[in-house]
Amino acid sequence: MGALNRRMLWWMRSLGLGGMAAADEVSKPEVNMAAKNEVKEEKRFTASARLRERAHALIPGGAHTYAKGDDQYPEDAPGFIARGAGSHVWDVDGNEFIEYGSGLRSVTLGHAYPQVVEAALAAMRLGSNFVRPASIEVEMAERFLANIRGAEMVKFAKNGSDVTTAAVKLARAYTGRELVAVCAEHPFFSTDDWFIGTTPMDAGIPPSVTAQTLKFHYNDVDSISRLFAEYPGRIACLMMEAATAVEPKDGFLQKAIDVCHANGAVFILDEMITGFRWHLHGAQAQYGITPDLSTFGKGIANGFALSALAGRRELMELGGLRTQRDRVFLLSTTHGAETHALAAGLATLFIYETKDVVGHMRRVGEALKTGINQKAEALGLSKHFEVLGHPANLVYATRDADRNPSQLFRTLFLQETIRRGLLMPSLVVNFSHGDAEVRRTVEAVGEALGVYKRALEEGIAKHLVGRPVQPVFRKRA
Repeated sequence: MGALNRRMLWWMRSLGLGGMAAADEVSKPEVNMAAKNEVKEEKRFTASARLRERAHALIPGGAHTYAKGDDQYPEDAPGFIARGAGSHVWDVDGNEFIEYGSGLRSVTLGHAYPQVVEAALAAMRLGSNFVRPASIEVEMAERFLANIRGAEMVKFAKNGSDVTTAAVKLARAYTGRELVAVCAEHPFFSTDDWFIGTTPMDAGIPPSVTAQTLKFHYNDVDSISRLFAEYPGRIACLMMEAATAVEPKDGFLQKAIDVCHANGAVFILDEMITGFRWHLHGAQAQYGITPDLSTFGKGIANGFALSALAGRRELMELGGLRTQRDRVFLLSTTHGAETHALAAGLATLFIYETKDVVGHMRRVGEALKTGINQKAEALGLSKHFEVLGHPANLVYATRDADRNPSQLFRTLFLQETIRRGLLMPSLVVNFSHGDAEVRRTVEAVGEALGVYKRALEEGIAKHLVGRPVQPVFRKRA
Protein backbone atom coordinates (compact mmCIF):
# COMPACT_ATOMS: atom_id res chain seq x y z
CA MET A 1 0.00 0.00 0.00
CA GLY A 2 1.39 3.41 -1.02
CA ALA A 3 2.00 6.36 1.26
CA LEU A 4 -1.08 8.16 -0.03
CA ASN A 5 -3.28 5.15 0.69
CA ARG A 6 -1.90 4.89 4.22
CA ARG A 7 -2.55 8.58 4.86
CA MET A 8 -6.04 8.25 3.40
CA LEU A 9 -6.87 5.35 5.68
CA TRP A 10 -5.44 7.20 8.69
CA TRP A 11 -7.56 10.22 7.88
CA MET A 12 -10.71 8.16 7.37
CA ARG A 13 -10.15 6.33 10.66
CA SER A 14 -9.54 9.60 12.47
CA LEU A 15 -13.07 10.57 11.47
CA GLY A 16 -14.45 7.26 12.69
CA LEU A 17 -14.73 5.81 9.18
CA GLY A 18 -12.36 2.88 9.51
CA GLY A 19 -14.93 0.67 7.79
CA MET A 20 -13.85 2.18 4.51
CA ALA A 21 -10.42 0.62 4.71
CA ALA A 22 -11.24 -2.46 2.69
CA ALA A 23 -12.34 -2.19 -0.92
CA ASP A 24 -14.89 -4.98 -0.51
CA GLU A 25 -16.64 -2.96 2.18
CA VAL A 26 -17.51 -0.17 -0.27
CA SER A 27 -21.16 -0.83 -0.99
CA LYS A 28 -23.95 0.72 -3.00
CA PRO A 29 -27.08 2.08 -1.31
CA GLU A 30 -30.15 -0.10 -1.43
CA VAL A 31 -33.09 1.22 -3.44
CA ASN A 32 -36.69 0.16 -3.82
CA MET A 33 -36.98 -1.96 -6.96
CA ALA A 34 -40.72 -2.54 -6.62
CA ALA A 35 -41.86 0.19 -9.04
CA LYS A 36 -43.21 -1.04 -12.37
CA ASN A 37 -42.74 0.23 -15.92
CA GLU A 38 -46.38 -0.07 -16.91
CA VAL A 39 -48.41 3.12 -16.92
CA LYS A 40 -51.10 1.79 -14.55
CA GLU A 41 -51.63 4.96 -12.55
CA GLU A 42 -51.28 8.40 -14.03
CA LYS A 43 -48.55 10.21 -12.14
CA ARG A 44 -49.74 13.29 -10.29
CA PHE A 45 -47.67 16.40 -9.78
CA THR A 46 -49.98 18.54 -7.63
CA ALA A 47 -47.39 19.31 -4.94
CA SER A 48 -44.86 20.23 -7.63
CA ALA A 49 -47.39 22.55 -9.26
CA ARG A 50 -48.02 24.41 -6.00
CA LEU A 51 -44.29 24.70 -5.29
CA ARG A 52 -43.62 25.88 -8.84
CA GLU A 53 -45.81 28.94 -8.39
CA ARG A 54 -43.93 29.90 -5.23
CA ALA A 55 -40.57 29.28 -6.90
CA HIS A 56 -41.21 31.51 -9.91
CA ALA A 57 -42.37 34.31 -7.62
CA LEU A 58 -39.08 34.19 -5.72
CA ILE A 59 -36.39 32.79 -8.05
CA PRO A 60 -35.73 34.03 -11.62
CA GLY A 61 -36.66 31.11 -13.84
CA GLY A 62 -37.91 29.11 -10.86
CA ALA A 63 -34.57 27.31 -10.43
CA HIS A 64 -30.97 28.16 -9.64
CA THR A 65 -29.61 26.23 -12.63
CA TYR A 66 -30.99 26.83 -16.14
CA ALA A 67 -30.65 23.16 -17.09
CA LYS A 68 -33.06 22.28 -14.26
CA GLY A 69 -35.71 24.80 -15.34
CA ASP A 70 -39.33 24.17 -16.29
CA ASP A 71 -38.59 24.98 -19.92
CA GLN A 72 -36.36 21.90 -20.10
CA TYR A 73 -39.19 19.47 -19.25
CA PRO A 74 -42.76 18.73 -20.39
CA GLU A 75 -45.69 20.20 -18.52
CA ASP A 76 -46.50 16.82 -16.96
CA ALA A 77 -43.21 16.34 -15.14
CA PRO A 78 -41.84 16.27 -11.61
CA GLY A 79 -41.01 19.84 -10.69
CA PHE A 80 -39.05 19.24 -7.48
CA ILE A 81 -37.09 16.30 -6.12
CA ALA A 82 -37.47 15.37 -2.47
CA ARG A 83 -34.74 12.75 -2.12
CA GLY A 84 -32.51 10.34 -3.97
CA ALA A 85 -30.83 6.99 -3.31
CA GLY A 86 -28.43 5.39 -5.74
CA SER A 87 -29.88 5.75 -9.23
CA HIS A 88 -33.44 6.51 -8.05
CA VAL A 89 -35.16 9.73 -7.02
CA TRP A 90 -38.53 10.58 -5.49
CA ASP A 91 -40.33 13.84 -6.18
CA VAL A 92 -42.36 15.92 -3.73
CA ASP A 93 -45.51 14.05 -4.81
CA GLY A 94 -43.97 10.70 -3.90
CA ASN A 95 -43.42 9.52 -7.49
CA GLU A 96 -40.35 7.32 -7.95
CA PHE A 97 -38.06 7.50 -10.99
CA ILE A 98 -34.88 5.95 -12.24
CA GLU A 99 -32.85 9.12 -12.79
CA TYR A 100 -30.46 9.64 -15.64
CA GLY A 101 -28.41 12.79 -15.95
CA SER A 102 -26.94 12.09 -12.51
CA GLY A 103 -27.17 15.58 -11.08
CA LEU A 104 -26.01 17.25 -14.32
CA ARG A 105 -23.21 14.63 -14.47
CA SER A 106 -21.89 15.51 -11.01
CA VAL A 107 -23.04 12.28 -9.34
CA THR A 108 -20.75 9.43 -10.37
CA LEU A 109 -21.35 6.95 -7.52
CA GLY A 110 -25.06 7.46 -6.83
CA HIS A 111 -27.30 9.77 -4.84
CA ALA A 112 -26.67 9.83 -1.08
CA TYR A 113 -23.85 7.32 -1.52
CA PRO A 114 -23.31 6.16 2.09
CA GLN A 115 -19.51 6.32 2.36
CA VAL A 116 -19.38 9.79 0.82
CA VAL A 117 -22.19 11.11 3.02
CA GLU A 118 -20.53 9.66 6.13
CA ALA A 119 -17.20 11.26 5.27
CA ALA A 120 -18.78 14.68 4.69
CA LEU A 121 -20.84 14.44 7.89
CA ALA A 122 -17.83 13.45 9.98
CA ALA A 123 -15.88 16.44 8.64
CA MET A 124 -18.77 18.83 9.32
CA ARG A 125 -18.83 17.74 12.94
CA LEU A 126 -15.24 19.01 13.25
CA GLY A 127 -16.05 22.38 11.66
CA SER A 128 -16.37 23.28 7.99
CA ASN A 129 -14.43 26.54 7.66
CA PHE A 130 -11.57 28.13 9.62
CA VAL A 131 -9.36 31.23 9.56
CA ARG A 132 -6.36 29.13 8.42
CA PRO A 133 -6.18 26.16 6.04
CA ALA A 134 -7.27 22.73 7.26
CA SER A 135 -4.92 19.76 6.91
CA ILE A 136 -7.45 18.02 4.70
CA GLU A 137 -6.64 20.59 1.99
CA VAL A 138 -3.16 19.11 1.68
CA GLU A 139 -4.47 15.55 1.80
CA MET A 140 -6.95 16.21 -1.01
CA ALA A 141 -4.35 18.03 -3.12
CA GLU A 142 -1.96 15.07 -2.83
CA ARG A 143 -4.73 12.60 -3.62
CA PHE A 144 -5.95 14.55 -6.61
CA LEU A 145 -2.50 15.12 -8.11
CA ALA A 146 -1.63 11.45 -7.65
CA ASN A 147 -4.41 10.75 -10.14
CA ILE A 148 -3.95 13.69 -12.53
CA ARG A 149 -0.39 12.83 -13.32
CA GLY A 150 0.51 15.58 -15.76
CA ALA A 151 -0.30 18.31 -13.23
CA GLU A 152 2.08 19.64 -10.57
CA MET A 153 -0.17 21.95 -8.55
CA VAL A 154 -3.89 22.23 -7.89
CA LYS A 155 -6.29 24.77 -6.44
CA PHE A 156 -9.84 23.95 -5.37
CA ALA A 157 -13.01 25.98 -5.76
CA LYS A 158 -16.75 25.37 -5.81
CA ASN A 159 -17.97 25.67 -9.41
CA GLY A 160 -16.69 24.77 -12.82
CA SER A 161 -16.93 28.37 -13.95
CA ASP A 162 -14.65 29.42 -11.08
CA VAL A 163 -11.79 27.31 -12.37
CA THR A 164 -12.25 27.77 -16.13
CA THR A 165 -12.23 31.54 -15.69
CA ALA A 166 -9.21 31.27 -13.39
CA ALA A 167 -7.43 29.24 -16.08
CA VAL A 168 -8.11 31.97 -18.65
CA LYS A 169 -6.81 34.60 -16.24
CA LEU A 170 -3.60 32.61 -15.65
CA ALA A 171 -3.06 32.16 -19.38
CA ARG A 172 -3.52 35.87 -20.01
CA ALA A 173 -1.10 36.78 -17.23
CA TYR A 174 1.48 34.21 -18.38
CA THR A 175 1.39 35.27 -22.05
CA GLY A 176 0.57 38.96 -21.72
CA ARG A 177 -2.16 38.47 -24.33
CA GLU A 178 -5.92 39.09 -24.27
CA LEU A 179 -7.68 36.82 -26.76
CA VAL A 180 -9.14 33.43 -25.88
CA ALA A 181 -10.06 30.68 -28.36
CA VAL A 182 -12.71 28.08 -27.52
CA CYS A 183 -14.07 25.10 -29.42
CA ALA A 184 -17.26 26.05 -31.25
CA GLU A 185 -18.76 22.56 -30.94
CA HIS A 186 -18.43 22.41 -27.16
CA PRO A 187 -21.51 23.98 -25.61
CA PHE A 188 -20.45 25.42 -22.27
CA PHE A 189 -17.32 26.63 -20.52
CA SER A 190 -18.34 29.30 -17.99
CA THR A 191 -21.10 31.51 -16.66
CA ASP A 192 -18.67 34.43 -16.90
CA ASP A 193 -18.79 37.15 -19.53
CA TRP A 194 -15.82 35.95 -21.60
CA PHE A 195 -17.81 32.86 -22.62
CA ILE A 196 -21.52 33.69 -22.17
CA GLY A 197 -21.01 36.69 -24.43
CA THR A 198 -20.50 34.25 -27.31
CA THR A 199 -23.96 32.66 -26.82
CA PRO A 200 -27.43 33.98 -27.73
CA MET A 201 -27.88 34.92 -24.05
CA ASP A 202 -25.44 37.82 -24.30
CA ALA A 203 -27.63 40.52 -22.73
CA GLY A 204 -25.69 42.69 -20.29
CA ILE A 205 -22.28 41.82 -21.71
CA PRO A 206 -20.27 44.56 -23.50
CA PRO A 207 -19.41 43.78 -27.15
CA SER A 208 -15.79 44.62 -26.31
CA VAL A 209 -15.71 41.61 -23.97
CA THR A 210 -17.40 39.32 -26.47
CA ALA A 211 -14.88 40.28 -29.13
CA GLN A 212 -12.04 38.85 -27.02
CA THR A 213 -13.28 35.27 -27.44
CA LEU A 214 -12.72 33.47 -30.74
CA LYS A 215 -13.90 30.06 -31.94
CA PHE A 216 -12.27 27.15 -33.75
CA HIS A 217 -13.69 23.79 -34.81
CA TYR A 218 -13.20 20.34 -33.31
CA ASN A 219 -11.10 17.89 -35.32
CA ASP A 220 -10.03 20.78 -37.56
CA VAL A 221 -6.42 21.73 -36.87
CA ASP A 222 -6.43 24.12 -39.83
CA SER A 223 -9.14 26.22 -38.14
CA ILE A 224 -6.78 26.66 -35.18
CA SER A 225 -3.85 27.58 -37.39
CA ARG A 226 -6.01 30.13 -39.21
CA LEU A 227 -6.89 31.84 -35.92
CA PHE A 228 -3.22 32.21 -34.99
CA ALA A 229 -2.48 33.55 -38.48
CA GLU A 230 -5.34 36.04 -38.28
CA TYR A 231 -4.43 37.21 -34.76
CA PRO A 232 -0.63 36.84 -34.55
CA GLY A 233 0.80 37.21 -31.05
CA ARG A 234 -2.61 37.99 -29.55
CA ILE A 235 -4.15 34.65 -28.49
CA ALA A 236 -3.44 33.73 -24.86
CA CYS A 237 -4.97 30.24 -24.81
CA LEU A 238 -7.09 27.56 -26.40
CA MET A 239 -9.78 25.88 -24.31
CA MET A 240 -11.60 22.69 -25.28
CA GLU A 241 -12.92 19.38 -24.06
CA ALA A 242 -11.05 16.23 -25.02
CA ALA A 243 -14.21 14.72 -26.50
CA THR A 244 -18.00 14.91 -26.31
CA ALA A 245 -20.20 12.71 -28.48
CA VAL A 246 -17.48 12.99 -31.13
CA GLU A 247 -14.07 11.39 -30.66
CA PRO A 248 -10.78 13.03 -31.72
CA LYS A 249 -9.41 11.92 -35.09
CA ASP A 250 -5.92 11.67 -36.55
CA GLY A 251 -4.14 12.83 -33.40
CA PHE A 252 -6.17 16.04 -33.28
CA LEU A 253 -5.64 16.76 -29.59
CA GLN A 254 -1.85 16.55 -29.71
CA LYS A 255 -1.78 18.52 -32.96
CA ALA A 256 -3.87 21.25 -31.31
CA ILE A 257 -1.39 21.38 -28.43
CA ASP A 258 1.54 21.56 -30.85
CA VAL A 259 0.02 24.45 -32.81
CA CYS A 260 -0.83 26.20 -29.55
CA HIS A 261 2.73 25.91 -28.21
CA ALA A 262 4.32 26.84 -31.54
CA ASN A 263 2.42 30.12 -31.29
CA GLY A 264 3.28 30.79 -27.63
CA ALA A 265 -0.20 30.10 -26.26
CA VAL A 266 -1.44 28.02 -23.31
CA PHE A 267 -3.47 24.85 -23.88
CA ILE A 268 -6.36 24.38 -21.40
CA LEU A 269 -8.27 21.11 -21.26
CA ASP A 270 -11.75 21.31 -19.75
CA GLU A 271 -12.30 17.97 -17.96
CA MET A 272 -15.47 19.03 -16.19
CA ILE A 273 -17.39 16.15 -17.78
CA THR A 274 -14.66 13.76 -18.92
CA GLY A 275 -12.71 13.77 -15.65
CA PHE A 276 -13.40 10.54 -13.71
CA ARG A 277 -15.91 9.40 -16.34
CA TRP A 278 -13.60 8.66 -19.28
CA HIS A 279 -10.67 7.48 -17.17
CA LEU A 280 -9.58 7.46 -13.53
CA HIS A 281 -6.67 9.72 -14.46
CA GLY A 282 -8.72 11.98 -16.71
CA ALA A 283 -9.39 11.96 -20.44
CA GLN A 284 -5.88 13.36 -20.81
CA ALA A 285 -4.57 9.95 -19.73
CA GLN A 286 -6.90 8.09 -22.07
CA TYR A 287 -5.82 10.15 -25.08
CA GLY A 288 -2.16 10.41 -24.06
CA ILE A 289 -1.87 14.20 -23.86
CA THR A 290 -0.57 16.62 -21.23
CA PRO A 291 -2.33 20.00 -21.10
CA ASP A 292 -0.72 23.08 -19.60
CA LEU A 293 -3.80 23.59 -17.42
CA SER A 294 -6.86 21.45 -16.85
CA THR A 295 -10.14 22.05 -15.07
CA PHE A 296 -12.26 19.53 -13.17
CA GLY A 297 -15.57 19.48 -11.32
CA LYS A 298 -18.76 17.43 -11.32
CA GLY A 299 -17.23 13.97 -10.75
CA ILE A 300 -14.73 14.95 -8.05
CA ALA A 301 -17.00 14.70 -5.02
CA ASN A 302 -20.17 12.83 -6.06
CA GLY A 303 -22.38 15.89 -6.18
CA PHE A 304 -20.76 17.96 -3.42
CA ALA A 305 -19.61 21.40 -4.54
CA LEU A 306 -15.97 21.00 -5.51
CA SER A 307 -13.97 21.93 -8.58
CA ALA A 308 -10.27 22.04 -9.37
CA LEU A 309 -7.76 23.92 -11.48
CA ALA A 310 -4.58 21.92 -12.04
CA GLY A 311 -1.51 22.42 -14.14
CA ARG A 312 2.15 23.15 -14.62
CA ARG A 313 3.95 24.75 -11.70
CA GLU A 314 5.29 27.74 -13.62
CA LEU A 315 1.74 28.80 -14.52
CA MET A 316 0.02 27.90 -11.27
CA GLU A 317 2.65 29.60 -9.10
CA LEU A 318 1.68 32.96 -10.65
CA GLY A 319 -1.20 32.82 -8.18
CA GLY A 320 1.07 31.86 -5.28
CA LEU A 321 3.82 33.28 -3.10
CA ARG A 322 6.89 31.93 -4.92
CA THR A 323 6.96 33.98 -8.07
CA GLN A 324 9.02 36.95 -9.19
CA ARG A 325 6.36 38.05 -11.67
CA ASP A 326 3.28 40.18 -11.07
CA ARG A 327 0.89 38.21 -8.88
CA VAL A 328 -2.40 36.86 -10.23
CA PHE A 329 -5.44 37.02 -7.96
CA LEU A 330 -6.23 33.45 -8.81
CA LEU A 331 -8.82 31.66 -6.68
CA SER A 332 -9.56 33.05 -3.25
CA THR A 333 -13.08 32.14 -2.21
CA THR A 334 -14.48 31.90 1.29
CA HIS A 335 -15.99 28.49 0.72
CA GLY A 336 -13.53 27.06 -1.79
CA ALA A 337 -11.98 24.58 0.64
CA GLU A 338 -14.85 23.70 2.96
CA THR A 339 -13.80 20.59 4.81
CA HIS A 340 -16.93 18.55 4.14
CA ALA A 341 -16.64 18.99 0.36
CA LEU A 342 -12.97 17.98 0.47
CA ALA A 343 -13.86 15.00 2.67
CA ALA A 344 -16.48 13.99 0.12
CA GLY A 345 -13.83 14.36 -2.57
CA LEU A 346 -11.35 12.20 -0.69
CA ALA A 347 -13.94 9.50 -0.11
CA THR A 348 -15.03 9.60 -3.75
CA LEU A 349 -11.47 9.30 -5.07
CA PHE A 350 -10.82 6.46 -2.63
CA ILE A 351 -13.81 4.56 -4.05
CA TYR A 352 -12.65 5.23 -7.61
CA GLU A 353 -9.30 3.70 -6.72
CA THR A 354 -10.72 0.62 -5.00
CA LYS A 355 -13.70 -0.08 -7.26
CA ASP A 356 -13.89 -0.09 -11.05
CA VAL A 357 -16.31 2.84 -11.17
CA VAL A 358 -15.26 4.03 -14.61
CA GLY A 359 -15.43 0.53 -16.07
CA HIS A 360 -18.85 -0.07 -14.53
CA MET A 361 -20.28 3.14 -16.00
CA ARG A 362 -18.86 2.21 -19.39
CA ARG A 363 -20.43 -1.27 -19.30
CA VAL A 364 -23.84 -0.01 -18.15
CA GLY A 365 -23.81 2.77 -20.72
CA GLU A 366 -22.94 0.37 -23.52
CA ALA A 367 -25.79 -1.93 -22.49
CA LEU A 368 -28.24 0.98 -22.50
CA LYS A 369 -27.03 2.28 -25.84
CA THR A 370 -27.23 -1.13 -27.48
CA GLY A 371 -30.59 -2.06 -25.97
CA ILE A 372 -32.35 1.21 -26.74
CA ASN A 373 -30.97 1.52 -30.27
CA GLN A 374 -32.14 -2.04 -30.94
CA LYS A 375 -35.65 -1.07 -29.78
CA ALA A 376 -35.58 1.93 -32.13
CA GLU A 377 -34.40 -0.19 -35.04
CA ALA A 378 -37.08 -2.84 -34.41
CA LEU A 379 -39.72 -0.08 -34.62
CA GLY A 380 -38.20 1.37 -37.77
CA LEU A 381 -37.17 4.52 -35.88
CA SER A 382 -33.38 4.42 -36.20
CA LYS A 383 -33.47 7.48 -38.47
CA HIS A 384 -35.67 9.35 -36.00
CA PHE A 385 -34.31 8.39 -32.57
CA GLU A 386 -30.77 7.44 -31.64
CA VAL A 387 -28.61 7.13 -28.51
CA LEU A 388 -25.20 8.71 -29.06
CA GLY A 389 -21.94 9.47 -27.31
CA HIS A 390 -19.50 8.03 -24.81
CA PRO A 391 -21.03 5.20 -22.72
CA ALA A 392 -20.56 7.19 -19.49
CA ASN A 393 -22.02 10.35 -21.04
CA LEU A 394 -24.82 9.26 -23.37
CA VAL A 395 -27.27 11.64 -25.03
CA TYR A 396 -30.08 10.97 -27.47
CA ALA A 397 -31.22 12.60 -30.70
CA THR A 398 -34.92 13.15 -31.43
CA ARG A 399 -35.91 13.80 -35.04
CA ASP A 400 -39.22 14.52 -36.77
CA ALA A 401 -40.77 12.87 -39.82
CA ASP A 402 -38.34 14.75 -42.08
CA ARG A 403 -35.44 13.55 -39.90
CA ASN A 404 -34.70 17.07 -38.65
CA PRO A 405 -33.78 17.67 -34.98
CA SER A 406 -37.02 18.27 -33.09
CA GLN A 407 -37.75 19.82 -29.72
CA LEU A 408 -41.38 18.71 -30.10
CA PHE A 409 -40.39 15.07 -30.33
CA ARG A 410 -37.88 15.50 -27.52
CA THR A 411 -40.76 16.76 -25.38
CA LEU A 412 -42.93 13.81 -26.37
CA PHE A 413 -40.16 11.35 -25.54
CA LEU A 414 -39.60 12.98 -22.14
CA GLN A 415 -43.34 12.96 -21.48
CA GLU A 416 -43.68 9.25 -22.24
CA THR A 417 -40.59 8.16 -20.32
CA ILE A 418 -41.68 10.18 -17.27
CA ARG A 419 -45.03 8.39 -17.41
CA ARG A 420 -43.10 5.12 -17.24
CA GLY A 421 -40.94 6.04 -14.27
CA LEU A 422 -37.84 7.40 -16.00
CA LEU A 423 -36.41 10.88 -15.52
CA MET A 424 -33.93 11.12 -18.37
CA PRO A 425 -32.99 14.46 -19.97
CA SER A 426 -29.92 12.46 -21.01
CA LEU A 427 -28.73 8.91 -20.41
CA VAL A 428 -25.83 9.76 -18.11
CA VAL A 429 -25.29 6.87 -15.72
CA ASN A 430 -23.55 6.46 -12.39
CA PHE A 431 -22.05 3.56 -10.41
CA SER A 432 -25.43 2.74 -8.86
CA HIS A 433 -27.14 2.00 -12.17
CA GLY A 434 -27.15 -1.76 -12.57
CA ASP A 435 -28.61 -4.56 -14.69
CA ALA A 436 -32.09 -4.18 -13.19
CA GLU A 437 -32.20 -0.48 -14.09
CA VAL A 438 -30.96 -1.22 -17.59
CA ARG A 439 -33.66 -3.85 -18.18
CA ARG A 440 -36.44 -1.60 -16.86
CA THR A 441 -35.16 1.37 -18.84
CA VAL A 442 -34.86 -0.46 -22.15
CA GLU A 443 -38.35 -1.91 -21.75
CA ALA A 444 -39.89 1.45 -20.79
CA VAL A 445 -38.10 3.31 -23.58
CA GLY A 446 -39.38 0.69 -26.03
CA GLU A 447 -42.93 1.51 -24.92
CA ALA A 448 -42.27 5.25 -25.19
CA LEU A 449 -40.87 4.79 -28.68
CA GLY A 450 -44.10 3.03 -29.64
CA VAL A 451 -45.92 6.29 -28.87
CA TYR A 452 -43.17 8.19 -30.74
CA LYS A 453 -43.82 6.06 -33.83
CA ARG A 454 -47.57 6.68 -33.70
CA ALA A 455 -46.92 10.41 -33.38
CA LEU A 456 -44.78 10.32 -36.53
CA GLU A 457 -47.60 8.56 -38.37
CA GLU A 458 -50.62 10.39 -36.94
CA GLY A 459 -49.17 13.79 -36.07
CA ILE A 460 -47.62 14.84 -32.78
CA ALA A 461 -50.58 17.04 -31.75
CA LYS A 462 -52.60 13.91 -30.92
CA HIS A 463 -50.02 12.74 -28.39
CA LEU A 464 -48.18 15.73 -26.89
CA VAL A 465 -49.53 17.49 -23.81
CA GLY A 466 -48.65 21.18 -23.53
CA ARG A 467 -45.82 23.28 -24.91
CA PRO A 468 -42.45 22.00 -26.19
CA VAL A 469 -39.20 22.15 -24.27
CA GLN A 470 -36.70 24.84 -25.28
CA PRO A 471 -32.90 25.10 -25.64
CA VAL A 472 -31.23 26.86 -22.71
CA PHE A 473 -29.29 29.26 -24.91
CA ARG A 474 -31.93 31.36 -26.68
CA LYS A 475 -32.42 35.09 -27.12
CA ARG A 476 -35.89 35.46 -25.60
CA ALA A 477 -37.79 33.63 -22.85
